[in-house]
Amino acid sequence: MPKKVHIFLSVAIALIGLLKFCDVPPNKDARPTAAKKDSSLYLNHSDSAKYVGMNTCKLCHQNIYNTFIKTGMGKSLGIATKEKSSADFSNTNIYDKFSNMHYNAFWDKDSLYFKEYRLESKDTIYSRTEQVNFIIGSGQHTNSHLQSVNGYINQMPLTYYTQKKHWDLPPGFENGVNTHFTRKIGLECMSCHNGYPNFVLGSENKYTSIPTGIDCERCHGPGSIHVAERQLGTKVDTSKLIDYSIVNPAKLSIDRQFDLCQRCHLQGNAVLKEGKSFYDFKPGQKLSDYISVFLPKYKNADEDFIMASHADRLKQSACFIKSYEKVKDKSTLKPYKEAMTCITCHNPHVSVKETNTNVFNDACLNCHQSTIVSSKQLAVLHAASCGLGTKKISNCVSCHMPVSGASDIPHVSVHDHYIRKPISKTEKDKIKTFVGLYSINEKTPSTLTKAQAYINQYDKFDQNNPYLDSATILLKDQTANDLFTNLRALIQLNFIKQDFKKVIAYVNLAGEQKCFNLLFTKQSYDNIDAWSCYRIAESYYNTNNVKGSVKWFKQAVKLAPYNLDFRNKLGSTLAALNNFNDAIEQFNFILKENPKHVSAMSNLGYIRLSQGQQAEAFRLYKNAEKIDPDYEPLLLNLAGYYAFMKDKNLSKKYLQTILKINPKNQKAKMVLEQVERLL
Repeated sequence: MPKKVHIFLSVAIALIGLLKFCDVPPNKDARPTAAKKDSSLYLNHSDSAKYVGMNTCKLCHQNIYNTFIKTGMGKSLGIATKEKSSADFSNTNIYDKFSNMHYNAFWDKDSLYFKEYRLESKDTIYSRTEQVNFIIGSGQHTNSHLQSVNGYINQMPLTYYTQKKHWDLPPGFENGVNTHFTRKIGLECMSCHNGYPNFVLGSENKYTSIPTGIDCERCHGPGSIHVAERQLGTKVDTSKLIDYSIVNPAKLSIDRQFDLCQRCHLQGNAVLKEGKSFYDFKPGQKLSDYISVFLPKYKNADEDFIMASHADRLKQSACFIKSYEKVKDKSTLKPYKEAMTCITCHNPHVSVKETNTNVFNDACLNCHQSTIVSSKQLAVLHAASCGLGTKKISNCVSCHMPVSGASDIPHVSVHDHYIRKPISKTEKDKIKTFVGLYSINEKTPSTLTKAQAYINQYDKFDQNNPYLDSATILLKDQTANDLFTNLRALIQLNFIKQDFKKVIAYVNLAGEQKCFNLLFTKQSYDNIDAWSCYRIAESYYNTNNVKGSVKWFKQAVKLAPYNLDFRNKLGSTLAALNNFNDAIEQFNFILKENPKHVSAMSNLGYIRLSQGQQAEAFRLYKNAEKIDPDYEPLLLNLAGYYAFMKDKNLSKKYLQTILKINPKNQKAKMVLEQVERLL
């Protein structure tokens, strides 16, 4: 036998020997681990614990693997194949009236493509076709679609809504905010809709690899120590004890089990704690040590909820509150058995599509069963008491957890997990009043965390000035301690307000060199220091200190070298200072990373035209126009190119196109007047 084959077989046999102990029966040698709820005992919370992947898990847990891969989590993301897609392709045409764009989806052999195009008098005046690389969404509610350009992941402008069998723009693309093929999918999104990816530090949306679906270790934690212990022959009687080499969510306390589920089933305004990333939380840990999740609170708005708010809604239910009071101080092997948690009704290893309705009814009847009549008779009596005559109600969920549309996702209906009596139309029609933002998973978040939540709410979700007013009240700056504690948030807040002079004043108060050399110097997955540097740079730039902005743009790029928009602004600033060689270096880097970066193409074209390279400038401009015919700075550059070439008509055409897209573009108005006067 060849030596290499012999070594391979030896390793394979050793691995099988290692893995066969996962399910060993309890015996007298079992490790004496007490069944107490202390998350600090979990060995796989250590930084030395590594992820081993679902293929390792399935060698011992094949049956669980077989059912799990059919669940919504197991099918959360995959390569764009016909097998993965849940869509009907018989009618894929949609029209976005705001952007005046048409779309359709089609297969070419085994590859899925989206076409974006514009018509004028039935003639196609613009067309762009892009290949879909990934489908995100299990098909329970949606299939959305992702494109990878050299590892930069963006969402594409079509989603299939499976419940209504309907193609439309994705959530967040509607009502005039269509981002076409450029919506970045960052770590926050990817880390919940998928297993943990390999994210490139210093980027917003670049990955070296991404898994295809949520895997075992998202709920059980890293598996390397568990596997290693089995290799050593360590055994645990899991019917009586907790195996602390890996997390079994069924044996977590009620609070820690909820934290695990609501890490992703509690989407909202997520504020990371200082120094933490979306990678850091592990099953069994306290979520609020890593993330505080905020949602707006309204008076008279019990009916409003977002798609992934299951945990928050369930915790408002009397069912949960009463059950929690009974067990919160008990120490049992499986606390959820005596309370109401997510896994009271949902087996995470089995698809909800394959779960019999009786499972949900039985969960209700555990508390609401009668000792006098049968469950069937109880259903009839209950229906009669609700004014439904003698109609038999065989499904508790239909009345007490009614299906409703989510406020953040169109064309989707989900069960409201706030379990209660059906509410009256009078209650539904009450006018809701905003009360404030509240943290769903943390009772007393810090003042800085609350202020950051208000800033994020404005910046990411809802541009209402009261959010900024609240942040202003919360962020103190009177003392040196206040200033240094709140400096990043103060810079972000005043940058959003476009009070650039105040941003610079804070930097000077803290000491510019101290900020540059000590305070804003760390790389992180959220690029928080890089963003502070970028905001400072823009503040200098917008107060006419272009030279002063350069070092801060360079610092932002140093900390986030794959944030291509930071590089693009550095390049355009260098070009404004006539430092064309360094500017060209930045734009070439961007286009090597992402050949579809329209702004970099346009900026490089401007430099080439300034250098007298008209043909190269024209090539860059037209290539950019094929990707985005509505990018206003590009259209201005094209108008300038045609003015330079003494072609008044084409110059005017591009300027008029800009004003059709954006009638408030003052620069286009000014240039149009100049073209009319001078050419």
